[in-house]
Amino acid sequence: MKEKSIKLFEQKQVRTHWDQAAEKWYFSVTDVLQILTESIDVAAYWRKLKQRLKAEGNETVTNLHGLKMIAADGKMRITDVADTEQIFRLIQSVPSPKAEPFKLWIAKVARERIDEMEDPEIGIDRLMETYLKKGYSKEWINQRLKSIEIRKELTDEWESKGVQKGQEFAILTDELTKAWSGFNTKQYKAFKDLKRENLRDNMTNLELVLNMLAEASTTEISKDKKPKTFSEHKTVAQKGGKVAKAARLQLENTTGKKVVTNQNAKILAAKTNKQLRESDKS
Repeated sequence: MKEKSIKLFEQKQVRTHWDQAAEKWYFSVTDVLQILTESIDVAAYWRKLKQRLKAEGNETVTNLHGLKMIAADGKMRITDVADTEQIFRLIQSVPSPKAEPFKLWIAKVARERIDEMEDPEIGIDRLMETYLKKGYSKEWINQRLKSIEIRKELTDEWESKGVQKGQEFAILTDELTKAWSGFNTKQYKAFKDLKRENLRDNMTNLELVLNMLAEASTTEISKDKKPKTFSEHKTVAQKGGKVAKAARLQLENTTGKKVVTNQNAKILAAKTNKQLRESDKS
């Protein structure tokens, strides 16, 4: 299913569209430009900007497409839309004081990314700081950082065996995730009411541990079996996931509680904050 919604930006509306298949948000270009420029005739402004960017050879404009969205008259009309990356690229081309904070932020993020490439430890420190600001517990953060390390070992193993990044990585991840949890990645995200959010960032400690077990097991089985075809890699991923499934079932049978839950980061953060408040009172 495709979802449509209205986003508020500085108390002004931006029409958006969520594409479930592509897992992307699309934004109405004219709505964003209206906020940034406060143009009297934003449609004319966008036509002129589009012509200028095309003349400059800007590929972003060429790659934009249209979607039907609710217009001011209440009718569904074809509207130029852009994904997040395309919107940021367009913002860089808008000569407006309101666009400047976005341009500065984009430049800041680019500088930070270059810093992290030169010194990965900076990236780890920044990641911890980001998770803390979002309300995650330190225990969860430590688990999450370990999960990143284990995931990297698995993707390195796949890459060394000739598995291609992108679609093939995604297929194998689906195989091992479904083997241990019962859900493929998209189903798991839907169960937790997620869209673009990272699935692992929305797992409980137990879910993270079992996902790590599935990935670590897949890595070790791959090293032992040395799969040569993609079909063999899928079998290995399923076997790795089943190791974690066995642990999950044993734990569920012992405790009587389901390990895979619909709890996401918002719910987990709210629980952590509640525990902290109760701890402060005592």
